[in-house]
Amino acid sequence: MSTRAIPLPPEDESSIHYAGWPVAAAAFVGVMTSFAPIVPYTFSLFLTPLHAAFGWQREAMSGTFALAAITVALVSPGIGVLLDRFAPRRIILPSIVIFAVALASLSTLSSNIHRLYLTFFVLGLVANGTAQFAYTRTILTWFRKHRGFALALILTGSGTGSILIPPITQWVIDHHGWRDAYLTLGGIALLGLPLTALLVRNRPVPIDRADESLASGVTVAAALKSAPFWILATIIMLSAFSENGLVTNMAAMLTERRITAAAAALALSVRGGAGIIGRLCTGFLIDRFPPQRIQTFILLLSAVGTLILAFAQMSPASLIGAALLGIGLGSEADVAPYLLARYFGRKHFSVLYGLTWTAYAVGGATGPMVVGHLYDRAGAYLPIFIVGLAGVALAAAILSLFLRHDPNAVVGNPEGLTVAGITLEE
Repeated sequence: MSTRAIPLPPEDESSIHYAGWPVAAAAFVGVMTSFAPIVPYTFSLFLTPLHAAFGWQREAMSGTFALAAITVALVSPGIGVLLDRFAPRRIILPSIVIFAVALASLSTLSSNIHRLYLTFFVLGLVANGTAQFAYTRTILTWFRKHRGFALALILTGSGTGSILIPPITQWVIDHHGWRDAYLTLGGIALLGLPLTALLVRNRPVPIDRADESLASGVTVAAALKSAPFWILATIIMLSAFSENGLVTNMAAMLTERRITAAAAALALSVRGGAGIIGRLCTGFLIDRFPPQRIQTFILLLSAVGTLILAFAQMSPASLIGAALLGIGLGSEADVAPYLLARYFGRKHFSVLYGLTWTAYAVGGATGPMVVGHLYDRAGAYLPIFIVGLAGVALAAAILSLFLRHDPNAVVGNPEGLTVAGITLEE
């Protein structure tokens, strides 16, 4: 798709009147009501009601989440290609509609579990068309100086959604049943549609930078030959394994320990709230300090939070563990796209980001399945299962120490030098 080059006046990203901030606000709302906060953070709330209604085993139900995650893994690079070539709204808007209809259709489930699997397959097809993955490239076109904070802002949409949506869902389940809860989630998923339609668009390219913008960044092949790409992808896979393995079972795990369902839903919300604080702080810090070391620190926090949850027997401990988990694994998602853009440029950003989401989906699929399998065999959520997840998060933290500070040496194209006469962007 050709990029429209138009003259633009100088604009200050630090000004509240900068045109990129309304785009970021619309993206925030879109992410808040996307796959990211809705499906992972409400999934465990339906495990007990669906088991009571149909007798389905935890491992079988966890397999539906795994199917969605695997589907995300397969389609994310393709969605990335589309986002690099077409206006974002052409991908995001239909994805939102399909996502909302699929969620609402879960209200008509019967005893045939294959219908549940089919619906989660559809959810996986459009998941990244609704989530931060779809909005991130647009934000990169609007921000440079405050790129880290802008990315953090839209990602806090996921945290905000994870604060608000689980308690709402639990309330509807308690008072109206799980079928009405799925209908409610379908309605919530549509809330991001109007602002996305009105405001979300890539920044027009000024005439004096049109050629540079089109050519900025390295090729996909060059990125795939570099160690930092594979280190980032592995970190994302390990953190997704740990996070999704815990979050999709967290409510059921806590209620098994005689923590009330309301307190368990609150713990999910606290995890989301802590994620908001952590992400905003992370976004502020990565614009000023080495993002690689910030990533190491927040992954260590997530490992500590997971350890606390492994042994939590009372509500206060569960809330502390959930908070540390939120600050850690929630904030880690801010660093990855920032580093991808810094190391490899923007030309093929969405494709490369899509490939890292493939890694995320592999981890996100296997984590819940492993925990669900262990639960079915043991008949309980043993602490050692969660300790294992903490160990995986720790491994991701250790691996992040191998990321290089200097992006100039990553793919052999130092910033400021030219390739085919074009200056590469950060």
